[in-house]
Amino acid sequence: MCLAIPGKIEEIVTNEDPLQVRGRVNFGGVVKEVCLAYVPDACVGEYVIVHVGFAISKVDEQEAQTVFAYLKEMGELDEIEESDE
Repeated sequence: MCLAIPGKIEEIVTNEDPLQVRGRVNFGGVVKEVCLAYVPDACVGEYVIVHVGFAISKVDEQEAQTVFAYLKEMGELDEIEESDE
């Protein structure tokens, strides 16, 4: 099953093409590169909802932490770590 997961933006890498804006996003300790083109106003330190490598919306920190707690309880964060290998 595919989930949209919240993550915290750690770094933004800009490009001349606004559709190529990428960032390093931390998902509870697992950092992945994602496309930020759909959230052009997102900043380092903010949380975004990511689905299949694309940040699709911003979310506040409290909501992100709540989702992380649920995912950890269900063991779903392990699946994110395994997909890095």
